[in-house]
Amino acid sequence: MATKRMTPGFSDQVMGLVKSLRTDAPDCVASGVVDMSTGMLLSYETVDNHPPEVLDLLAGATLDLFQGRTVVMIEDVFKERRGIQSDNHFFQEILVNSDNLTHLFVRMTEQQDVVAVVVCRKAVNVGMLFAQVRRVVREYRL
Repeated sequence: MATKRMTPGFSDQVMGLVKSLRTDAPDCVASGVVDMSTGMLLSYETVDNHPPEVLDLLAGATLDLFQGRTVVMIEDVFKERRGIQSDNHFFQEILVNSDNLTHLFVRMTEQQDVVAVVVCRKAVNVGMLFAQVRRVVREYRL
């Protein structure tokens, strides 16, 4: 499992990533960064007020989506069958549609335990959403 380099500018990079996601993702109403290794929501921006308990649960929900027990079991079976001996994870991006919103979760390339989260209005152009979020995530390379 990869460990994060806690450089002096790490929190500035995280806040910059959140701000860029919030401004560059189409129809974005919220963005954030989750550290799955600590279970913490590192930073977020939103246009609405959300109950603190919902924000607290976001990190846990993100962990369940990407590295829940069953997901890890599936990854392990495929790694074994393919002869892969790596700590990298298969699930890199997850799109979730709720009644009114579209949620995109993107695992950072270099630090697999860090996930960028973008929440947009349901009418968002999903292709543009993926393109913009991928571009921003590449720029920040956390």
